[in-house]
Amino acid sequence: MKLRSLGLALLLTTASPVLLPATAPAAFAQQKPGITLEDIWQKGTFAAKSVPGFNWMKDGRYYSSLSKGDLVQHDVTTGQPVQTLVAGQKLMQPGSTQPLPVDGYSFNADETKILFSTDTEPIYRRSSKSNFFVYDRTTQYLTPLTKTAGKQLYATFSPDGKRVAFVRDNNLFVTDLATMQETAVTTDGALNKIINGGTDWVYEEEFEFAQGFQWSPDSRQVAFYRFDETAVPEYNMQEWGALYPTDYRFKYPKAGEKNSTVGVSVYEVAGGQTVQMDVGPEADQYLPRILWTQTPNLLSIRRMNRLQNQLEILHADARTGKADVVLTDTDAAYVEVNDDLRYLEGGKQFLFTSEKDGYRHLYLYDMKGQLVRQLTKGNWEIASIEGFNEKKGEVYFTSTEASPLQRHLYRVDLKGRKKVRLSEAGNGTDVVNLSPDTKYYLNYHSEAGQPQVVSLRNGQNGQLVKVLEDNDKLRRKLAEYNLGKLEFINFKTDEGVDLNASVLKPANFDPAKKYPVLLYVYGGPGSQTVKDDAGGGIAFTNYLWHQLLAERGYIIVSVDNRGTGARGAAFKKSTYANLGKLETQDQAAAARYFGTLPYVDKARIGIWGWSFGGYMTTLALTKNADLFKMGVAVAPVTNWRYYDSVYTERFLKTPQQNPQGYDDNSPVQFAGQLTGKLLLVHGTGDDNVHFQNSVAFVDAMIKANKDYQTLYYPNRNHGIYGGNTRLHLYRQMTNFVLQNL
Repeated sequence: MKLRSLGLALLLTTASPVLLPATAPAAFAQQKPGITLEDIWQKGTFAAKSVPGFNWMKDGRYYSSLSKGDLVQHDVTTGQPVQTLVAGQKLMQPGSTQPLPVDGYSFNADETKILFSTDTEPIYRRSSKSNFFVYDRTTQYLTPLTKTAGKQLYATFSPDGKRVAFVRDNNLFVTDLATMQETAVTTDGALNKIINGGTDWVYEEEFEFAQGFQWSPDSRQVAFYRFDETAVPEYNMQEWGALYPTDYRFKYPKAGEKNSTVGVSVYEVAGGQTVQMDVGPEADQYLPRILWTQTPNLLSIRRMNRLQNQLEILHADARTGKADVVLTDTDAAYVEVNDDLRYLEGGKQFLFTSEKDGYRHLYLYDMKGQLVRQLTKGNWEIASIEGFNEKKGEVYFTSTEASPLQRHLYRVDLKGRKKVRLSEAGNGTDVVNLSPDTKYYLNYHSEAGQPQVVSLRNGQNGQLVKVLEDNDKLRRKLAEYNLGKLEFINFKTDEGVDLNASVLKPANFDPAKKYPVLLYVYGGPGSQTVKDDAGGGIAFTNYLWHQLLAERGYIIVSVDNRGTGARGAAFKKSTYANLGKLETQDQAAAARYFGTLPYVDKARIGIWGWSFGGYMTTLALTKNADLFKMGVAVAPVTNWRYYDSVYTERFLKTPQQNPQGYDDNSPVQFAGQLTGKLLLVHGTGDDNVHFQNSVAFVDAMIKANKDYQTLYYPNRNHGIYGGNTRLHLYRQMTNFVLQNL
């Protein structure tokens, strides 16, 4: 996401609301203190602690982190500092009186050199540019990575530590650290035309990577992407603040429009030659991953058709460019891309995950793509591959085996036997950071409503070595408040579909009373808002805001509709080609179900959501207007024709192939059915879900003579944050709920 300058937030309403204080007492107020919006968004009252700046070092016994400008080595087993690797005062440029304000770093393989970044400037969600410096620990000398003006992107050491590759002005460069001589690998890079060594907007957002080059394991070659986005239509956003607004133009392929033409080449460092890989004659396709294998000169390229229902693994000879398809994974709906492809030492086998048996499981193949064996099986799915022990032939992964609401760490061998759970018995979610040698792992464990505990554990048996952060102070702080308990339930809809839900009732809940219900929804493909972690499947800050509303007498409910994740491919892909239809039916069924409960006031059911959840909110308020009294839609898609090609076509095909899939569940088509109160929120600098979506929906509501309230944030992106922005936003949302539900 692109970060832009902050402006003043403006509230446009059909009638000016009376702003109620977020801490206003109510008849059901408790003696314990109440949560305030300032606690959540300004004071950091409930900020959880972690292990900051954690980076494994090569032997797995130590980690490093930045502390007050110094780079410090810590003992993993104690968390205590062992030595200062680089004192901040050493990071001084000639003629300067102040050390570099370092904001990031990385080591070379033998940890004798360090790349430091400074003045980092975010671009979109995963990209940023910085000024990089190379620090030699032996000579204690600090050198700028380049003498040429202009910030650099993705600076990366070669595996042997002798060179650094980076991108500047859409071109790829390699610097020899012995001579600090810079070589241009490409020269044709140009803004909004050609990108070398990076990705375009839609690859970064939807295929989830921004660095478009990789060093070969032997450091002799660099494989890199080239994007020709000349034919991709431009999107234009105005940036506000100056006397005359300025234009920000970038290439954004909407559904059905032209994508970048993408190629992959390999640069030979010693000779300076570049060889283009043969990825086939079809230009309208995707190349969502490249990865060097363990075989010299052999590059793995993943290729997908535009509909994304066929994924191929190609093995390309880096010397000639010749490529062969070794494995094809297909699906009647779509195939998703992930980072689980692992090539094993010796160059004879690779690991791959697929949903071909109905759940995402792990498979072992030989290098010709012949299946050796399926390593995991069952009505559960792998969440992610966490690591691999080459010597023992063991794969570490997190999965939903215990419950779709949970994630735990397991290990299995390459025979598909000896599968063991390493996570402790019990509930909750484990997020794992495994050391490169798999001897230790950091475990970030949390349960619904409970802050995370960060512990160091043994990679062989999962036993506790040391608790590094227990967040006991936060637990004691939360205990001072009269918080409701988050409960998980399962209910059957009127169509007979089993759905998981979370329910947050007021702490002083009285079953003899009638309560209003606010549904929180996201609902997009593969997502979850019902999960046994600190926030109950959502950000902890939103969980706290829901607690604030519960204190004021609301029941907060979240339901994972059809199309959401962790319940197998059939459940997730049931919404294919008709996005919004089944999802809305399920949210409507949830409203009807909770409306039948004796303690729920069925005339006071509301709904709110952000992004896909904003889309769901606008659909609920129009297609099921009789069920919902009010809603808050933040940064919603209102017509999938306005959203990007990769995401939208994965679930809907193209507009040309499936026009009904786009139009039949567009809230714009149903604006005339709106009867409840709506607050529509959007950032004008949203590079992801464009402000255009809200403009179109507002226009449709005006044509239908419908009342609504809008809240827009100048220059804010999809996250709508910065300074007081979140505090301001949630104050408006709180007031809207209190006034209208």
